[in-house]
Amino acid sequence: MTTDLEGPGTDPRSAPTPAPAPDAATVLADLSAVLRVVLEEYGLDDFEITMETSFHDDLELESIDLVTLSAQLREFYGERVNFAAFIADRGLEEIIGLTVGDLVGHVVDTLAVAEVR
Repeated sequence: MTTDLEGPGTDPRSAPTPAPAPDAATVLADLSAVLRVVLEEYGLDDFEITMETSFHDDLELESIDLVTLSAQLREFYGERVNFAAFIADRGLEEIIGLTVGDLVGHVVDTLAVAEVR
């Protein structure tokens, strides 16, 4: 029996189960879609994006593009995935060498931690 204080849906047995954290293949597909939005203005929206794709050498993203990517990631994943924090502790050479696979790993790890909480 449900009281007025409990309200409908307060039974923990009826609470929806959160979706599991996505795997690397799902995140790669998601990031590819996000990157295509960023790359669209350069006419590179049909570029094949793999785990080994480099943001600097392959996609030729500049710092303003990384800011746009950060905003797109925040819109797609919410505050759980913070791209600025991800690159904050990296040196310039590490940022230049950053690959899509590096970011995929970060997203998968971050969402897995968020799922545990």
